[in-house]
Amino acid sequence: MADVHVACINKKDRNSDHEGITHLGNAANNWKWTRAAVIESIENKNNTFYTLVNGNRGNIGVVNGTNGKYLRTYADGKWNDNLLSLPECP
Repeated sequence: MADVHVACINKKDRNSDHEGITHLGNAANNWKWTRAAVIESIENKNNTFYTLVNGNRGNIGVVNGTNGKYLRTYADGKWNDNLLSLPECP
């Protein structure tokens, strides 16, 4: 199992708070996966994923929301939106 650093995201509409993340990646490590592939990898315990925002690690987990599964970060004992603060993937 790999521990994978997510450094960027893509959204359909970057400026919308309501549009979900479509892709996660890390340009420096030359990878970009769909949200569904990351969810599947976490659920199957193939990989763990995390963000680093201002030097703080946030582990990425799967949340079952009213509109289906989505990804959130968990840091300092609480769920947060660190993924949304990441820059756009190329």
